[in-house]
Amino acid sequence: MKLFRLRTLIFLALCCDLGLFSKRLIGPAANLITDLLHIPGGIATSLSLMFLVVAAVLVERPGCAAVMGAVQGGLALAFGMVGSMGALAPVGYLVPGLAIDLALAATRRTALSRRDRAVLANAIASPCAALTANALVFRLWGLPLLLYVCVSAASGAVFGLAGGELARRLAPVLGAELQDKGEAKP
Repeated sequence: MKLFRLRTLIFLALCCDLGLFSKRLIGPAANLITDLLHIPGGIATSLSLMFLVVAAVLVERPGCAAVMGAVQGGLALAFGMVGSMGALAPVGYLVPGLAIDLALAATRRTALSRRDRAVLANAIASPCAALTANALVFRLWGLPLLLYVCVSAASGAVFGLAGGELARRLAPVLGAELQDKGEAKP
């Protein structure tokens, strides 16, 4: 079994926490926008997913974002930060994590830069989160659902761009230490 180094685990845990608490911080401002559009959300979730994307892009291990999504869902449940999904919140965090892993795996051997991969992963994961929330709770149809998914994808791309820039700046500092390729060093 390949193990993560302690530094990598701490970085992943920090990204999970930053995702949860940044969602809380931006939530009121994002709610102003989504209330005007009469859609359930999507903007704060895109910011939360950005931290999962940054960690997954820097660590480059298969399944990293899915595990982080599951941990984030468990933490959200434990902290009472479940929003409208209630006890199904862990599912709402796991599905976008899987989408991030699939997007990064599909683009791993392409000519896309790290930033472009982060934008794509976040822009795919955000609508997946919106569609999961819609299937579990909201049950929107037609134009409201289309608007919800489009706002989610657009904010996912914007925060993906910010996440790609963050990953670019962190890579020289943390990149080599996080990409241990599974070798546990004493």
